[in-house]
Amino acid sequence: MTRILILGGGGMIGQKLAHHLAADGWQGQPAEVILHDVGFAPDGAVAAQRMTGSLTEPGAVERLAALRPDVIFHLAAIVSGEAEQDFDKGWDVNMFPTWHLLSALRAEHVNSGETYLPRLVFSSSIAVFGAPFPDKIGDDFLAAPLTSYGAQKACCELMIGDFSRKGFINGVSIRLPTICVRPGKPNKAASGFFSGIIREPLNGLDAVLPVPDTVRHLHASPRSAVGFLMRAGTMELDPLGARRSLNMPGVSCTIAEQIEALRAVAGADAVAHIRSDPDENITKIVAGWPRDFDTARARELGFVAESDFAEIIRTYIADEMTPA
Repeated sequence: MTRILILGGGGMIGQKLAHHLAADGWQGQPAEVILHDVGFAPDGAVAAQRMTGSLTEPGAVERLAALRPDVIFHLAAIVSGEAEQDFDKGWDVNMFPTWHLLSALRAEHVNSGETYLPRLVFSSSIAVFGAPFPDKIGDDFLAAPLTSYGAQKACCELMIGDFSRKGFINGVSIRLPTICVRPGKPNKAASGFFSGIIREPLNGLDAVLPVPDTVRHLHASPRSAVGFLMRAGTMELDPLGARRSLNMPGVSCTIAEQIEALRAVAGADAVAHIRSDPDENITKIVAGWPRDFDTARARELGFVAESDFAEIIRTYIADEMTPA
């Protein structure tokens, strides 16, 4: 039975991935799923084990590596806004544990007589890119982040590429668009308002827009994010060659286009819940983010996302607001 470890398994995407594995298994077969995070909701996804703790704790990653999972989904991180506000915490959580994890996996590889070679799927971010941008960013565009979060993700990508090149792991980094519409309560991500201006109005609540509606950004739904992870975990990696980082597909649109999609799906009453309240700090962060991508390479490799923002909204309604 395939043993799958999900780091950050208590988070939104980790839980959705775990639910998917519980329902559909791994390549048509049941899987042993181990979830690790700082905490879990009591009614969360079914798993063989739920391990509570922080990757920053001494010995934590070594204990996880000793389980010798066949597949590791590394989703654990603090979000962009928090990483920018708390410099030390951002590096301590988002970068250093990945180095220690890779070192521990290398040790397991060596101790196994080089027979243990886990698949590691790292959830990176389009924040690895910084301005100035071309009209569309391809996989060969320079990663030069303008935020601490982006720098931390870029460092992890490079480490995973090098450990894979040396044959210690079989890793791939997928650069996720902003995941929208996120269910639940707002988090500290600087990008949180992209979900808030859709989620809150759909639920009859007011929402604040802290940036101009001319801002353009790339989005994909949580359902697509799970699809990206599953594809990255099962695909052949040889076609990637030495370039083990991939830009994921998504919908590039302005906030004005998001709002018009909301109007088309839910009506003018929903749009009336959105209130503009400029925030200089968030506007500055968002100004350094990429806007559109050429994702032909990922699409050729079987990664699929929504075709327009209205589809993203309908996906949220179907997955989060429609009674089971």
